[in-house]
Amino acid sequence: MSRHGFRSNQGDVPPDGFDAPEDEELEAPALDDATEIDFDFEPGVVAAGTEVIRRFWSTLPSSPGVYRMFDYKGDVLYVGKAKNLKARVGSYARGQAHSNRIARMISQTAAMEFVTTATETEALLLEANLIKQLKPRFNVLMRDDKSFPYILLTSDGPAPQIVKHRGARRRKGNYYGPFASVWAVNRTVNALQRAFLLRTCTDSYYENRSRPCLLFQIKRCSGPCTGEISQTDYAALAENAKAFLSGRSSAVKDRMRESMQEASDAMEFERAARFRDRIAALSAIQGTQGVNTQGVEEADVFALDEQAGQFCIEVFFFRNHQNWGNRAYFPKADKTMSPDEVLSSFIGQFYDDKPAPRAVLVSHAIEDAELVAAALSSRVDYRVEIHQPQRGERKALVEYAQRNAREALGRRLADTASQGKLLAALGQVFGLGKAPRRIEVYDNSHISGTNAVGAMIVAGPTGFMKTNYRTFTIKSEELTPGDDFGMMREVLHRRFKRLVKEAPRTPKEAALAASDGGVAEPIPEPDTDGDAFPAWPDLVLIDGGKGQLEAARSTLEEVGVTDVALVGIAKGRDRDAGRETFFIPGKPPFKLPPRDPTLYFVQRLRDEAHRFAIGTHRAKRKREMVRNPLDEIAGIGPTRKRALLHHFGTVKAIQRAALEDLAQAPGVNAATARAVYDFFHANA
Repeated sequence: MSRHGFRSNQGDVPPDGFDAPEDEELEAPALDDATEIDFDFEPGVVAAGTEVIRRFWSTLPSSPGVYRMFDYKGDVLYVGKAKNLKARVGSYARGQAHSNRIARMISQTAAMEFVTTATETEALLLEANLIKQLKPRFNVLMRDDKSFPYILLTSDGPAPQIVKHRGARRRKGNYYGPFASVWAVNRTVNALQRAFLLRTCTDSYYENRSRPCLLFQIKRCSGPCTGEISQTDYAALAENAKAFLSGRSSAVKDRMRESMQEASDAMEFERAARFRDRIAALSAIQGTQGVNTQGVEEADVFALDEQAGQFCIEVFFFRNHQNWGNRAYFPKADKTMSPDEVLSSFIGQFYDDKPAPRAVLVSHAIEDAELVAAALSSRVDYRVEIHQPQRGERKALVEYAQRNAREALGRRLADTASQGKLLAALGQVFGLGKAPRRIEVYDNSHISGTNAVGAMIVAGPTGFMKTNYRTFTIKSEELTPGDDFGMMREVLHRRFKRLVKEAPRTPKEAALAASDGGVAEPIPEPDTDGDAFPAWPDLVLIDGGKGQLEAARSTLEEVGVTDVALVGIAKGRDRDAGRETFFIPGKPPFKLPPRDPTLYFVQRLRDEAHRFAIGTHRAKRKREMVRNPLDEIAGIGPTRKRALLHHFGTVKAIQRAALEDLAQAPGVNAATARAVYDFFHANA
């Protein structure tokens, strides 16, 4: 793979009327009656972008690769892959009519960069990765890219552990999934505990047990930590769990039934009852999966629905003939794009960080299905097939998923319409003149000033925008513990100073940003009709009364921001919801009617900010509570910390130990012992 950054203005332009080879799929199709053309573009604007593309085209190789288009600010407009870079990029500069989306993209192109690859498959994988990283505005984008939970059966210790897992697969073991939700994983792990009596405790907990824990007493664990079960018998339980999760559930249940019958025949009724309960636990896993299959062992089902220019893709996961859940996605895509284009791009991004199953079932035919399947197969040790079923059980599964996609998109459209009405009413109540597109709500959380944090939540036309949430650790040492006004000043000062630096709107703000090393030119806000979410809030809600509001107003003035609407929300008497008083600078306080929908909407916003702030504070406090003093000593890593704790038992014992005793601990040399001793006796 090689990288080319062509940003010069040199090079010959292609001759007039040039075209790509006939066998190359072109991005800009010829005009027909269904092609949407944007006649609002001035010819000179599109021609300028075309000229930029032609200059880059002149030096391109005819090899596979990935290209990126940039605007004048350096932001990525589009990422695409090509079997023939020269032909594909040339299709943008043919001088013929383009669709509305392509014309907008060309008109904004100021530079391009290219990466050549060995194969088109490699280009497809790189394209998906870059789209997820860069989020270009003209590509199909996954809005929700949270990792899926898996079940992990470890194999890096004498007693395998069964746990839920997210993220990179660094630990040795067998991974089973994905599951659509943590709830499904927790329910399955709990049932597997009852069925196979596998441990779920951490390794450190397991290694330090001297007697069985409560899980052993309630028959959720076989107690390998204290030798209640032999290593051989425990390994057999782990193998049965592995067989069940791998699809051999019938064989596992048959063996349990035989063991139950043998115990019953031998008059060992308690043992027989334990096998009965374990069989019931396995049946519960299989019986609560919703839609199960007989002929589809392993597949992901992708079904797309389109309504009102928006898309929904419903994904169902089937493993071991069981439905392991589903999730709805609402990708960001131009309304002029065809369903197969959206689905193809979505699938490439979806499997960028996870393995694909053997079968991928789709509701729409994908034009480059073979290429996508080859790319997915290159990441696993089996062949992946992408198929649009036409009959049978697979067709029924796709139809079922598509019905769910249609219903999910209908609910989203209804919620968006309701959200739009609430935003319009909010703008009217607070005198904004129009519905706010971005609302920011701020709150603080602390206990007597300790572990103080500030929180910002964001809401927009589609609801809570959780990817835009932010937390602020209160850093000022000059604040009096519990000074809520000072905390709010610090949070708002940091937030809006950074906003002015990174996204100035006016020449005055740009001058302030330039003096601080930020952007030197004003950045226009996105069009109100577009999908881009604004960086600046139209409305800021402060959880507090007149004092908090005045602190917020003066702080924003200090950083040069005077045109953002501020509203303070004071809690009612006895902190009862429904009696809130609203404060706006320059206006008398007022209340809303108790059953006003706008009041309920504001309460939801405030409660979400409160929930987020408290959750962040609790997480910070928990980290502080479990922090080990040994972590602060230079040269003490996990191995030496474990050795010291195993030798002395507790941190207090280490603190009281003499220098000679510390040096006798396994794995601790004289220098380390001196460092530990000096740390605990620095003020002695």
